[in-house]
Amino acid sequence: MIKVASYNMRKGVGLDRKRSPERILEVLNEIDADVVALQEADRRFGARACVISPQLLEAESDWKAVDFGMRAASMGWHGNALLVRKAATVESGGPIHLPALEPRGAVTADVTLPVGPALRIVGMHLDLSGLWRRRQAAAVMTHVDKAAEPRETVLMGDLNEWTGAAGCLRDFARRYQFAETGPSFHARRPVGRLDRIMVSPGLRVADCGVHASPSARKASDHLPIWAILEPS
Repeated sequence: MIKVASYNMRKGVGLDRKRSPERILEVLNEIDADVVALQEADRRFGARACVISPQLLEAESDWKAVDFGMRAASMGWHGNALLVRKAATVESGGPIHLPALEPRGAVTADVTLPVGPALRIVGMHLDLSGLWRRRQAAAVMTHVDKAAEPRETVLMGDLNEWTGAAGCLRDFARRYQFAETGPSFHARRPVGRLDRIMVSPGLRVADCGVHASPSARKASDHLPIWAILEPS
């Protein structure tokens, strides 16, 4: 079994308006997932430097960041990053360029963990506009379909979709199963299921949920979500 998680970390700025990468890592260590998709992992302006420094990640966690080779100071691409266990093998990784009016992107990596099947992981943060979300969802699925080597796929991220069975959710549902994690936004009083985990037919969601520890309720305006996966 493999545990995955997705977390919009809001650039490390908590509900107390303090930026604390240490607090974000505390939350991630509580979840203890094998693979983590992060959104808003980099600062927005300038060099778009990563919020969690490589030194802090190395010293305080069991993960390494997938290197997408995009910006030297960033952890990912347009704020999207993937963390995997240090013992994992990353065969490939790169950005997915999404159609958008404002800067948006997704990232993907082919990963083999010490246990479980080889996986293709996609992390994304979709647009606020429903029309652009659907175009972006189509771009993500097309990118996965064009991969030279097929493998079981996990899609994760902040989809920004409030409607339960319409828009990009309906598009993704034609091909992927959703983990019924529950509402994750706003962290103070969760009502929106903006954050999602989806899996290809060869995977089964054995368990899933929203991580709502005291630390998680303060660290970001989103709560992290998680799922335990096994071959179907």
